[in-house]
Amino acid sequence: MMRDSVFNCCVSPPHPPRGVEEPHQHRTRAQAPPPNDRRFLIFFDFDETLVDECSDDSMVTVAPGGVLPGWLKDTYRSGHYSEYMQRVLAYLAEQGVTPAAIQDTVKKLPPCPGIPTLMHFLLSQPSRDFEVICVSDANTVFIETWLQHLGFHPLFLRIFTNPAHFDDNGRLQLRPFHSHECLRCPPNMCKAVVVRQYVAQRVRERSGRPYQKVLYVGDGANDFCPSLTLSPGDIAFPRRDFPMHKLIQEMEEAKPGEFKASVVPWNSGEDVINTLRKILERP
Repeated sequence: MMRDSVFNCCVSPPHPPRGVEEPHQHRTRAQAPPPNDRRFLIFFDFDETLVDECSDDSMVTVAPGGVLPGWLKDTYRSGHYSEYMQRVLAYLAEQGVTPAAIQDTVKKLPPCPGIPTLMHFLLSQPSRDFEVICVSDANTVFIETWLQHLGFHPLFLRIFTNPAHFDDNGRLQLRPFHSHECLRCPPNMCKAVVVRQYVAQRVRERSGRPYQKVLYVGDGANDFCPSLTLSPGDIAFPRRDFPMHKLIQEMEEAKPGEFKASVVPWNSGEDVINTLRKILERP
């Protein structure tokens, strides 16, 4: 949780960070050239936005006895969560937890309320309406396993997250997505950098034609950062009363007008659908 003031959350690095076309950035549609006729660009977080819990936390359930030993939990250090999670995954492999057990646990993660309805709504729309992206601090194995299990994987044109794979010993290996110089985000991912660079790259590929709206659906403090990149015509969808929503409210109270996008809090994916229907009805 961020305890400092949030208003310096995103800074522009003095040197351009690596672009979003990373080797571990996943295209989900057979490497086809991205379509350039989409009207709206919508980003989704994963943990506590698509799934109703933190996917990393679910790994505790496959540990012996359903708990992690105290000595392992004591190795956590603030700001070094990824390294801690790597130790947890190494411990699970040493205890004989198989890749299949990990994937089965991920498949059982419950979706957030109304998210399946929202995914089916997006899948049912004409292909030129929505370009759908996932940007998450989880990892490729968790996200792709869950999306494929529920049949939502074809909806997502890109998945930006920490690369992961099972090694020959069955251990899930994680790598950081990128490095950046944002002062508030975890060292392995600043979603604002991803969103800003992806939008700029796609507008270039679209011969300078912007999207009618950019939309961002999230919940956490690290979703506040990319929401600051949105323009006045765009929409931020923070999960109601979660950190992203509270940080937006704090900014709106302290600096009215500083937050540019419209804000539509959500309790259910159906709240998002209601707004999407309205923007689709406009010319």
